[in-house]
Amino acid sequence: MTVVSQSKSSNAALDELCINTIRFLSIDAVQKANSGHPGLPMGAAPMAYALWTRHLRHNPANPSWFDRDRFVLSAGHGSMLLYSLLHLTGYDLSLDDIKAFRQWGSKTPGHPERGHAPGVETTTGPLGQGFANGVGMAIAEAHLAATYNRSNFEIIRHFTYGIVSDGDLMEGIAAESASLAGHLKLGRLIYLYDDNQISLAGSVELTYSEDRAKRFEAYGWHVQCVEDGNDVQAINHAIEAAKEEQDRPSIILVRTHIGYGSPNKQGSFEAHGSPLGPDEVKRTKENLDWPLDPPFYIPDEALKHFRRALDVGKKAEADWNKCLADFERAHANEAAQLRRAMSGDLADEWDREVPTFPTDAKGMATRVASGKVMNALAKRVPTLIGGSADLNPSTHTALAGAGDFQCPETESADVQGAVGGGWNYAGRNIAFGVREHAMGGIANGMAAHGGTIPYTSTFLIFSDYMRPSIRLAALMKLHCIYVFTHDSISVGEDGPTHEPVEQLASLRTIPGLLVIRPCDANETAAAWRVAVATRDRPILLALTRQNVPTLDRSALVPADGLLKGAYTLADASDKTPGLVLVATGSEVHLALAARDQLEKSGLKVRVVSAPSIELFCDQPESYRTAVLPPGVPRLVIEAGVTLGWRSYFESTDGFVGVDRFGASAPAGVVLSEYGFTVENVCRHAERLLKNRT
Repeated sequence: MTVVSQSKSSNAALDELCINTIRFLSIDAVQKANSGHPGLPMGAAPMAYALWTRHLRHNPANPSWFDRDRFVLSAGHGSMLLYSLLHLTGYDLSLDDIKAFRQWGSKTPGHPERGHAPGVETTTGPLGQGFANGVGMAIAEAHLAATYNRSNFEIIRHFTYGIVSDGDLMEGIAAESASLAGHLKLGRLIYLYDDNQISLAGSVELTYSEDRAKRFEAYGWHVQCVEDGNDVQAINHAIEAAKEEQDRPSIILVRTHIGYGSPNKQGSFEAHGSPLGPDEVKRTKENLDWPLDPPFYIPDEALKHFRRALDVGKKAEADWNKCLADFERAHANEAAQLRRAMSGDLADEWDREVPTFPTDAKGMATRVASGKVMNALAKRVPTLIGGSADLNPSTHTALAGAGDFQCPETESADVQGAVGGGWNYAGRNIAFGVREHAMGGIANGMAAHGGTIPYTSTFLIFSDYMRPSIRLAALMKLHCIYVFTHDSISVGEDGPTHEPVEQLASLRTIPGLLVIRPCDANETAAAWRVAVATRDRPILLALTRQNVPTLDRSALVPADGLLKGAYTLADASDKTPGLVLVATGSEVHLALAARDQLEKSGLKVRVVSAPSIELFCDQPESYRTAVLPPGVPRLVIEAGVTLGWRSYFESTDGFVGVDRFGASAPAGVVLSEYGFTVENVCRHAERLLKNRT
């Protein structure tokens, strides 16, 4: 660890004026809202000021400039620090927006939300998530740079910066992400650690005594320490040193004081999550020689200094645009591909090579079909990049020949990769390791960065480890693809610890998440088309471990019925059903077999494949009622809890599901014991019809 100290600069008075401007904008906004977290902005203002005025490469007039540096406030509770910086440097965030902090409809919600205020790169607040997002952004930058940069053309070359807190570093997701970032040697990732040693409930000594510097050194990070959090020059020199370190991510421990300047609350947990109060605001302004009135005072000299970012940013982007134009003349094909990546557009006929699977009674697992479809798509969708939590052989998510995303120096004769194609940052297979929580947060960062379509994969049961990140992806409307295999009690011998029961219902409750559970190989191909083409929400694919038949689509409805979420797969003999069997995934085949049996007894039965409730609910009512006619009894079949389905159907409808944990036995035995047999479905159907008469 390097300890950095430095004497004051010749512009110390201006520095202090600007830093106090940040502090008091934050204090006044929190006080006006009578809600918020003043402590972090007060203590971390000097490090934020040093970063934003001396290092951060951005254009406030164009927050979407692609080669900008990314800044993540992982300690999202200190959101007023970020909002103050955005307003002062010239983003489209007015003083009235600052005054509306935490109010209905404002651009300045309590924690930073992507899409509300320009310049907010990612939604933070759940601690540790921003830390993982930053790692994802650095991965995206490294991958795009390795893929598109050429000699004399560094089109992609920017840093990812962040401010992280004690709470962030306590969270397991940060530990997972830090470990992977160190392994990958992400040298353009730089975090400033607000080392104020206070958490919401008291001193961190209550819970947190390890040597954080040594921990990050063990992860393979470049570690520096600034002992005085008000020493702008020392912070500046530490950032400069971090930028020079290209082979390791960097963390700078900055010893700050929460609530700095408050006579009664500096260094106290009382400054963390509550307004200072009118009297203490007055004392703090007197202590730091700041005008008592008016509130939200911004000195002209400070504003002029901050607004230099507009001219500097405009020139930086103009220089980049010129370089990009030169690159296009020299490398037209690569430049066109990069343009599509940056915009999120797809090439013409991007799905041309997606296979159509022939009818096959034996069939294949939908996880296997998914792997075939992914590899076909990867040829024409170069932005598809991702991996698994150490489960590629089981989830079938390796992109053959696309290389492993690794620091080039990692490859050795003793290291085995998942695929061929070389070891470098241009590789598209990311080995996340057994780090599901980090994997979700990293994918969010990659999607927020832009230029990639990230996918992740693991068993459906372990979606529980990823749920916080999935929820945030939905909140941010990020284009992430989650491939979850081993999707039911058909996992079999591994038993209830590995058999998802409540997961599908739980995931379907997340607003904005698109859940798709295809029934065969061709529905899986259709599901992947939806997953790649859908840009404004995350998509989850739930896939089987076991083989399922590939249906004869010449006798049934084509698989592109999936695009509407649910569709009539096989209708009653005279098109006027007396019963509708609704099923998803592997249970569709059970429904078809039960239909055949029931029709032999004279019943008129329709089978509806319902791979996506969300897509179905998006359809016009006329379509939905055509598929599920009102008044016609319905029997839902899915190897999961019935709770979620009951919210969509009437109390008089029937359900064949799993409202208890699974069991360890061969898959066929488990399914039979849990009632997933033709005989049991027919019994439920007959009982349902009897009760309705």
